[in-house]
Amino acid sequence: MKLYIGNKNYSSWSLRGWLACKQSGLPFEEIVVPLYDDAWAETRQQPEFQPSAGKVPVLWDGEAVVWDSLAIIGWLADRTHRDRFWPKDPVAAALARSMAAEMHSGYLPLRRECGMNMRKRFDDFSVSPEVHQDVMRILSLWAEARARFGRGGPFLFGSFGAADIMFAPVVTRFQTYGITLPGFARAYSDAIMEHEWMLDWAAAAEAEPWVIERFER
Repeated sequence: MKLYIGNKNYSSWSLRGWLACKQSGLPFEEIVVPLYDDAWAETRQQPEFQPSAGKVPVLWDGEAVVWDSLAIIGWLADRTHRDRFWPKDPVAAALARSMAAEMHSGYLPLRRECGMNMRKRFDDFSVSPEVHQDVMRILSLWAEARARFGRGGPFLFGSFGAADIMFAPVVTRFQTYGITLPGFARAYSDAIMEHEWMLDWAAAAEAEPWVIERFER
């Protein structure tokens, strides 16, 4: 398998696709493509990116091509075993799938105002009412998952899975923008950031030479 991803410092959807590949346990090659550099307009026209119309991540698995992080999770769950990604309990799985889908399609104010930037810390960031509403919704979902199904470990449904993959970039945003979290959410965020894959990703993001100025403000 080959996974095409964007800058690790900025690309939240790339992080989700990459974590999904790691969670699958299958060997894969990662190809990092700098986003929005001088060559980006030409790069995104290459055949590797045509199925996704120039968006990342893109997973090539033999002749199969899968883009969009949630689709990649679904593909890899089918290739390996559903239990690698979703809770065995069908009621828990229903909640996990719903949370992942809501993350996939929602929280536009949070995404718009709090872009992913793992190297940056904004100590004086002022949360808008719309972002505050997104944060409170996310925290309520985290609280429900942890209270009902999280007894088996530090993650949303106990063990690390698809819901954690989808919310991992949100955890980095909360850290970057200094969002105040209640105790249970801080503990969950710490578990995400201390996961070995997240540590590897963060170290790679720190070492990247590329800077996208519009994401630095």
